[in-house]
Amino acid sequence: MEHILLKKTGKYIINNIVQMTNRKIVAGVYINGITLKTVISQEGEMARIIRRRVAQQIVETVRDVCNHNINFIDTKGMIFASTDAARVGDFHEIGRQVAVTGETIEVTNNDSYLGTHKGVNIPFVYQGELVAVIGISGDPEEVRKYAYLAQKITALILREQEMEDQSNSRRQQMNYMVRALTTGEHIHHDYFAEFLESYHTDRKAEYRTVLIQMDSRFNPANLSFVEKDIYQMFSQTQSPFYTFQYPNEYILFLAASEWKRCMPLIQRLAEQYKEILKIGVGNAVRLTRQNQSYASAKIALQSRVPDRRVMVFDDLDLEILLGSVPADARVQFLKKTLEPLDEKDRQLLSTYFDTNFSLKETCERLYIHKNTVQYQLDKIWRKCNYNPREFRDAVVLYMGLQLE
Repeated sequence: MEHILLKKTGKYIINNIVQMTNRKIVAGVYINGITLKTVISQEGEMARIIRRRVAQQIVETVRDVCNHNINFIDTKGMIFASTDAARVGDFHEIGRQVAVTGETIEVTNNDSYLGTHKGVNIPFVYQGELVAVIGISGDPEEVRKYAYLAQKITALILREQEMEDQSNSRRQQMNYMVRALTTGEHIHHDYFAEFLESYHTDRKAEYRTVLIQMDSRFNPANLSFVEKDIYQMFSQTQSPFYTFQYPNEYILFLAASEWKRCMPLIQRLAEQYKEILKIGVGNAVRLTRQNQSYASAKIALQSRVPDRRVMVFDDLDLEILLGSVPADARVQFLKKTLEPLDEKDRQLLSTYFDTNFSLKETCERLYIHKNTVQYQLDKIWRKCNYNPREFRDAVVLYMGLQLE
């Protein structure tokens, strides 16, 4: 037995795989590779799980208070968890009777009932339903006083579990939704509407995908420090829509209305980890079209613009084309254009283009004579067969520099 079931009404099940049993429908709920086991009664109620680990925590906590062995018994009379490990899995006849009648039963002699020691067995009711029986072993006169305390401790621990499960469930739901929206996967209309309502989000509001890629060569030993700062930045944007996508992508949906406020936060992170992180920002579209923003963020990420740590799709023009060039085509283009040139030639070309073909400004920036610049430009022409002074050839060389 792996869990005891607490019933709770639920409205949606995603990608169900359903199997009929005599009295219940057992459903496996799959969200982005994560399996959430549930049991649904014929009335359509969703069952919530008490894990064995939690049940064991309950019995050990109660024992620490009363110094007696404690059994956690399911409604079928099976001992689900116990401070006496040898009794786990045994049938407890009185525990079963308590579950049926809902009344506390005291036992004054050992083994007078199947699998039963003397003690007090009390029904445990949670959210209006009897979900388990708590057995306290010992003389009833001595252990009776711990019955109420045992119930309170159990309720507190289950409440903690419930809060933890709710938090984990919301995080899993968010991971699924962000990944589904970035891929354009179909999401049920009602499920999506409820999701937006739970985060008080307007369906028509526009968002940008902020895509952060970590260099795969980065030392994994320091990964936790970088991740901590990434998630801290996400938190500071106050957007709940973010996730990690294997192997090295962090995705955030940022409200377009918050872009100006949050841009300095993103810039600061990019500057702090300029050797490790690349950041691209997509165009502003509705959440239902974030696959488009994600695609444009990827293009921005692959663009090459000097002195920019954060590449914003809206700020790009020629870079949009250059960022879309396949890797093989990039290699072939650079081999055909810039391969014959050394670093000194590339620096001269970059300065010459940055100054809009001005010989005077190029000389001033590089501290060399005008005749030297002209000589070196001619030399570049002879090396690669592209003349930097001719418009078409200059465009080819400029694109090569941007692709490097």
